[in-house]
Amino acid sequence: MRYTELGHTGMKISHLSFGASSLGSVFRTTNEKESFEAVETAIEGGINFIDVSPYYGHYKAETVLGKALRNIPRDKYYLSTKVGRYGKDGVNTWDYSAQRVTDSVYESMERLGIDHIDLINVHDIEFQAALPGGLQKVVDETLPALFALRDKGIVGHVGITDLQLENLKWVAERCEGIESILNFCHYTLNDDALADYLDFFAQHGIGIINASPLSMGLLSQRGVPSWHPAPKALVEACQRAAELCQSRGYAIERLAVQYSVSNPRIASTLFSSANPNNVRRNIQWANEEPDWDLVREVKEIIGTQQRVTWANS
Repeated sequence: MRYTELGHTGMKISHLSFGASSLGSVFRTTNEKESFEAVETAIEGGINFIDVSPYYGHYKAETVLGKALRNIPRDKYYLSTKVGRYGKDGVNTWDYSAQRVTDSVYESMERLGIDHIDLINVHDIEFQAALPGGLQKVVDETLPALFALRDKGIVGHVGITDLQLENLKWVAERCEGIESILNFCHYTLNDDALADYLDFFAQHGIGIINASPLSMGLLSQRGVPSWHPAPKALVEACQRAAELCQSRGYAIERLAVQYSVSNPRIASTLFSSANPNNVRRNIQWANEEPDWDLVREVKEIIGTQQRVTWANS
């Protein structure tokens, strides 16, 4: 496992990291025993960065993760959670106000059973862009509230997350003190747009976390999930790429993970699974060099669908 400092935070995090959204039964119904084992397997395999959010499973992921962490020494991992995006009784909600995000931090610590959060993120800032105050509210109200908690030692570091790279850049240009960004589906076999922003974030001393190496299931042998928002042409291109990999005896999931963790300028890539066998397999793949000839072939097949994206939901 490779360990890289996240920006200037002092946190040296594993190049593959564990996303706990699956623990909230976001993708399938999960049980706690299997979820606990998945977390333990990640730590045993050298992963030392765990990311979660109150939004995942509408508080379930944080609750289950908190139970899983009870028997794991606190110095074995860095923990990241988020504010701004929530839900209850199957209904999604958003609130980026200073009071709500402050309260949210303390609520998350209680669910997680910890007294300090290593990294707190503003979750999916594009949703605030559609609310009164727009992204400027993140700059003027949300982030200052989190900086105040950082000053008190409640949280260690502050970051922002979003699917839309331009939103992350817009906020970072207008607010000093952001230490990391988390972006998903933009350093994958079918979309490497994050590469265009590496210099900008480096110049601002901002660490980079990539997420979803399988592009939310686009890059898989079993096929894209029915809920996936990608356009049909992109789905079909990725299916052709998966078929090529299968014909070579090289799972596209394996190649996708290897590609996403290959850039040393990206501190870590997040994946999520509540299956300990999948966790073990991803760790093995992440510690291997990809077949670069196959990477080139896959990119050629995806062709004009490279960097085609979609709206968050």
